[in-house]
Order: sequence, then C-alpha cells, then structure tokens
Amino acid sequence: MQRRWPPVLWIGYSMCVGVMGTALASPLYPIYQSEWHLRPSDITHVFVLYMFGVLISLLFLGRLTQRFGFLPILRAGLIVMTTGVMISALAWNVPSFMVARMLIGLASGMITTSASVGMVQASPGKDPRRIAALTTVAMTLGFGIGPLLGGVMAQWIPKPLVTAYIPTMLMGALAVYALFQLRAEPVAQPLDEHDPHATENNTRPLARWMPKMTFPPANGRRQFWLASMGAFSAFGMFSLYSSLAPSFMKELVPWSGPAVSGLSIAMILFLSSAFQYAVRNLQTKSVVLTSESALAVCNVLLMLTIYTGEAWLFIAAVLVTSFGHGLANVGGMGVVAKLTKPAERAGLLSSYLIIGYMGTIVPIMAVGWLADHLGLNPALIIFCSTMALMNIVIGTMVWRTKELPAASY
Repeated sequence: MQRRWPPVLWIGYSMCVGVMGTALASPLYPIYQSEWHLRPSDITHVFVLYMFGVLISLLFLGRLTQRFGFLPILRAGLIVMTTGVMISALAWNVPSFMVARMLIGLASGMITTSASVGMVQASPGKDPRRIAALTTVAMTLGFGIGPLLGGVMAQWIPKPLVTAYIPTMLMGALAVYALFQLRAEPVAQPLDEHDPHATENNTRPLARWMPKMTFPPANGRRQFWLASMGAFSAFGMFSLYSSLAPSFMKELVPWSGPAVSGLSIAMILFLSSAFQYAVRNLQTKSVVLTSESALAVCNVLLMLTIYTGEAWLFIAAVLVTSFGHGLANVGGMGVVAKLTKPAERAGLLSSYLIIGYMGTIVPIMAVGWLADHLGLNPALIIFCSTMALMNIVIGTMVWRTKELPAASY
C-alpha cells in the first residue's frame, strides 16, 4: 500500500475522510425532525453539542500530537470518528444521536491537528506553501463532500438515516487500515523545549492537559478582537446553514430536499476556499473590512428571501455568505500571523479559533430557542438583523483602525 501511494497522500486522504463526518448529518436534519418529532431547538442542541466536542478537543487534547506523535493520534481520531458515524447510523433517539455527534466533534479536533502536523512531517524538504495548500484542499474537500454525499444518498436511497452513513464508514475503515500500514516515527521531543514551563508540566501531569491560550500585546489587541469577532459572525452564519438551512429551505425556495441542502452547504465551503485563494495577497485590513460588508449583505439577502420566497435571492445569499466566510478566514489568519512569530503562533491561533467557534454555539442556540417560541421565520429575522448590525459595527471599527505592519520575518 505504501508503494502505491506515498504516506503524505494517505495522510491527506485520512484528513479528508476524517472531517467528512462533521457535516454529514446536516442535510438529514429535516428527516430526523419528521421521524423523531423534533423541535428546531432539538436540532440546534445536537449541532451545538458537536461544536462543544470540537472545542474540548482543541482546548484539552491539542498537546497529544506533540507528546505522542501525529500518527497514533490520527489513528485514534479516525477510529473515534468512524465509531461516531456508525453510532449515528444506529441511533434510535436524540440522546444516542448526541453521543455520536459528541464523539465526532472530539475526533474532528484530533484529526485536523494531527493530520496537519503529519502532512508537514511526511513531506520533508517540500515547499511549505504547497503543503499548506494541500492540507487546506484535503480539509475543504472533506467538509464539503460530507454533506453533499449525505444529501445525495438521503434523496434517492431508501432508509437514509442508516444508508447515508455507510460510504463514510467504509472510507473511514480504509483510512484506519492504511494508517496502520504506515510506520510511526519516534517522538523526539515529548515536551516542548522552548516552553519555560516544560519542567513544571513534567512534574504536574494535570498541567499537560490544561488549555494554552494567549492574547496579543496592547498595540495589536484591537485588531485581534475585531478579526476574532469577524470570525465569530462568519462561523455563526455558516453554522446557520449547516444546522437549520435544510429545515427552512422547504419554505423559502421552490426546490428542496437533502440533496439540495447538502449541495448548498458544500458550495459555501468550496467557494469559500476559492475566495481564500483569490485574496490571499491583499491587504489584511481591506480583506477584513470587505468580509464584514459581505456578511452584512448576506444577512440582508436572507431576510429578503424570507419575505419574498425568491429562489435567486437565496442563491445570492449563499454566494455572498461563502465570499464573506472565506475573506473572514483569510483576514483573521493574516492578523494572527502579523501579531506573532511562527514559534509563538499556536497559542494566539487557539484563542482566535475558540472565539470563532463560539459563534457556532451561542447564536445557533439562540435561534433554536426563538424558533420554538416565535416560529422559524421570526427567529431567522431576529438572527439576521442582529448579525447584520454586528457586522456593520465591526466593519466601522475596522475602517477606523490602523493597518498592522507587515511581519518582519
């Protein structure tokens, strides 16, 4: 197996398959609602529990790769992911489905961190920009193929709440088998020699598991918080489509179904990746400012879609959402890169991602609660108007904030 495919391709394949299960269930949510008689808040709770799993993994399990090496953690993450997908197929009620989503969330954080490290280690001497691009492609393909494949299976294959998970389970089993054919390299530095607390952490085992978060100095703190709140709104907007779009599309557009909702989620991710590549060399402030403008516009477009029911407005909202999502990611990562040196970047990047991921939890829980009490459309109007106002405020503050100087290394 190793002779046919080099290790880096198996690692990339494993990353792709490993993140497929994350959004696989999104186009299936209306079917769960119908068969299990769920409320909109039940769906948002399931989605949010998955995001809690991701946060826990990023906060507390991020150091496992450094301590044990990427390959054992990647294997473990894929096993947990495949187990979570299997439990999803066997789930008989909301609690069992929540267990599956929690496992998938935990595995997602393990897979993305370990596979990202593995892609670099398996390609010594290669152009780091090429490896970074390959890593992004693998992740984007996985995130996008998951809901697309799940939606297509659910549209035309019988018993979709079982059969939609089968391809991902089989691909996950193949990935696990392939990774066990690869040889694990010895871990040369189980502790970070550059960490001043490394000796202390060695004598206090609990310290190894504690979150490691940092914040920038005062002269860059304003830019960091504005970029982080931009990620908060971008992640929240995408999560709205991932959790509730399959439900409200039935009322908003003339064509709906699992395949259509899965395609819309996949298109946001694929187009977001394309936009990120297109603007990668632009000025950071301009990218952040444009992303906030786009996110405000996409919320307005979604509100107009609710009022008019015009399909072209929904398509426009999806396109503008992908544009704003992609630029928010590029701008946020650009700010983090300007504020840190490579050796210090992990802590600030973790803080940035945690703030962004909170956008997938707090607003989505709020819109689910509002949908139960006011109805889905009024809840969406409140969500979109609030998020649009926040984007306008952030954009105004970005416009009045100085551009950070380029990194000098």
